[in-house]
Amino acid sequence: METSAHAAATAALGVQDQEPALKFISEDRLPHLLLYGPPGTGKTSTILACAKQLYKDKEFGSMVLETSFRGPILSFASTRTIFKKGFKLVILDEADAMTQDAQNALRRVIEKFTENTRFCLICNYLSKIIPALQSRCTRFRFGPLTPELMVPRLEHVIEEEKVDVSEDGMKALITLSSGDMRRALNILQSTNMAFGKVTEETVYTCTGHPLKSDIANILDWMLNQDFTTAYRNIMELKTLKGLALHDILTEIHLFVHRVDFPSSVRIHLLTKMADIEYRLSVGTNEKIQLSSLIAAFQVTRDLIVSEA
Repeated sequence: METSAHAAATAALGVQDQEPALKFISEDRLPHLLLYGPPGTGKTSTILACAKQLYKDKEFGSMVLETSFRGPILSFASTRTIFKKGFKLVILDEADAMTQDAQNALRRVIEKFTENTRFCLICNYLSKIIPALQSRCTRFRFGPLTPELMVPRLEHVIEEEKVDVSEDGMKALITLSSGDMRRALNILQSTNMAFGKVTEETVYTCTGHPLKSDIANILDWMLNQDFTTAYRNIMELKTLKGLALHDILTEIHLFVHRVDFPSSVRIHLLTKMADIEYRLSVGTNEKIQLSSLIAAFQVTRDLIVSEA
């Protein structure tokens, strides 16, 4: 699938609902910007679309610097524009990966060259940007994209690339991407290359994510079978489909919120699941954590029976 399809899809999404930024551009008084939010929500695409409105094609290369490290910023910002009016634009991606010292150095660069250069910082986590930088920028938050925004753009890419996608395949793309357009397009591309047809089953298989039917079986085994049988069945399913316990845990967590458990039972189960999730994140043994998960559900089953 062509990169142009990715760019077209994300660019059209990024500019949507960013009216204040476009107003600054139309009035030619762009401030320093700080765009933050989850990956794949159109932050970089939005500022590039804005830059293309600000500058003609022939001057774009000399007036806009897009980088993810500090090196070339000083030399770019310090060169004056002799024959061109207006300001230069520095787009600094992954700004939250910079150390505090680097951010303080950037603050001084911004102060020094604010007369002829505008800076746009892009990051995923606002909390990792020092207050001194935040206060010098106008902030725009990009939230996860809604299905209403994602579906038309996915349909556009599907039509352009002539991909065979079923209705349940489209729903699976939206569900697994969690508002991340880049992830949705990557899953679409990978599934199409691997299977030729994008359905719910092929999408879940390609990403290694457990199907709803798999989760239903796992829950049934944990709540209705003895410990040994449940453990053996889940291990066989994990091995057969290459499932990660973390993904299983995430799906089961949604189930726990939907089912009408007594409050005390729900609290006990969620606490146990949170402990398992934390232990998995620090690299513990999956088999031991799976045993712990099954044990938590079997204790829950006994609590429900005793309260009935």
